[in-house]
Amino acid sequence: MRGQWGLIAGLVVILIIAVFAVINVDPVQVNFLFGQGDWPLVLVILASVLMGAVTAGLVGMYKIYQLQQEIKQLKQEKNDHGEDNQKRRKDRKKETPPASPEAGK
Repeated sequence: MRGQWGLIAGLVVILIIAVFAVINVDPVQVNFLFGQGDWPLVLVILASVLMGAVTAGLVGMYKIYQLQQEIKQLKQEKNDHGEDNQKRRKDRKKETPPASPEAGK
């Protein structure tokens, strides 16, 4: 259900951007580092939205990568501590002498 609401919200945002872009079709001057040109404002808006989405996606992917590395590290530490605990239990069993049947009488 959450995925459906996300899809609906995304479609609403896309619709708002499309309406905003269609009503702004006047040509505007765009200055690049290497030159300038006259582009319709709709293309400038759509290109800006696309660049923002790509940037947000890349930042999100980087954050996911960092979290996956942290999870991997924590799992390794957990396994290391588990192995240490198993070794300690085995060592304790070796240190404690078996109870003799005469001790209980």
